[in-house]
Amino acid sequence: MSDLVLEPSAMVAGGAALARDEDGRVVFVDGALPGERVLARVEDARRDFARARVVEVLQASPDRVGPPCAALATGCGGCTWQHVRPEAQVRFKADIVIDALRRIARLAEPPLLSTQPLTGPALRTTARLGVSATGRAGHNRRSGASGRRRTGGPRPRSPDVVETDACLATHASLEELVAAGRFPGASEVLLRVGVASGERVVRVSGGGEAVHVPGDVTVVRTGDRRSAFVHEEVAGRRFRISTESFFQPGPVAATGLAEAVTAAAGDALTSGSHLVDLYAGVGLFVSVLGAASGARVTAVESEAPAVADAEVNLADLDARIVTSEVGRWRLPPGEAPPDVVVADPARPGLGRPGAAAVVTAGAPRVVLVSCDPASLARDTLLLSAAGYRLASVCLVDAFPHTAHVETVSRFDR
Repeated sequence: MSDLVLEPSAMVAGGAALARDEDGRVVFVDGALPGERVLARVEDARRDFARARVVEVLQASPDRVGPPCAALATGCGGCTWQHVRPEAQVRFKADIVIDALRRIARLAEPPLLSTQPLTGPALRTTARLGVSATGRAGHNRRSGASGRRRTGGPRPRSPDVVETDACLATHASLEELVAAGRFPGASEVLLRVGVASGERVVRVSGGGEAVHVPGDVTVVRTGDRRSAFVHEEVAGRRFRISTESFFQPGPVAATGLAEAVTAAAGDALTSGSHLVDLYAGVGLFVSVLGAASGARVTAVESEAPAVADAEVNLADLDARIVTSEVGRWRLPPGEAPPDVVVADPARPGLGRPGAAAVVTAGAPRVVLVSCDPASLARDTLLLSAAGYRLASVCLVDAFPHTAHVETVSRFDR
């Protein structure tokens, strides 16, 4: 491994800073910030690029701060942007989104990004964590951090799990489970709490022995026939959320995203309108928008646990729930196009099958929730080819202290 003195110029997707060595080769530097001068150790060298990690900050950026969580120093890979001032985190995320729209979507002048205000800290109420050799739950050790590292063939994940007694990113009710829970022999645990209800559940994967958690916690194991869930409130609506169902990281982030989606839908939704929600999950967006507007709603979701939750969460609305892969879904023959389509795909984005479902629905307005700038840019290309224009992009900082980017975008035609 060699050491280089570098001066990064920008942040890139994934959280590294972009620099160039003396030969012009791109170097992605973990732990650095634009405008700094750093000594970095190369950990992976290729012909066209290299990856390095900061060894010493020679000249610091004004955007650098001391990490507020001690777990980072022990190698925790959960929140790797703790060295970035919070206001700068949002600015860097916006820069990454604009760069993706320019490079991948080939937009010479992307819309100006807005930022969705949040009602408080976006603390997480769900965590999927590894389990250490002593039965403690924790994040995997970040790449390049000191400690035991994998070599050769497969080996247990537990040596790579960082134990912690405090977690900067989690709600206090969840933090207690991280610190006090014991899951001997398990390979992974999903911890979920409902802030509004006070309910807490744990799903244990990979076998294991007796689980030790506070007495109020419901424990299930992967493969159990019985389901476990919590209840949460977002934007005045109550949601049942099973351990097997996807939900946003916490109620503050979910509220911010729902408000951004509502703003993007705008006046296109009124009483008597038709809203289609693709990748509807437990019905978060369709529930909030349907209740606020009085619109008739269609929720399309493929995962059975989420469908079961949505049936409960949408029971008081004029709702139709369709169990289907989005790429295979089409409006019933003869049905008029909806007024608005909302789509919240997984990290890879709509892709061609999802975009085809959106386009053939024929809505004049599409609201796209994206959790990756590159997938947003790729989906922008696909929708633009079908005549949609990217009208607005709103950034929601749902995962502070990380490079994870959430956006809500409006497309019109």
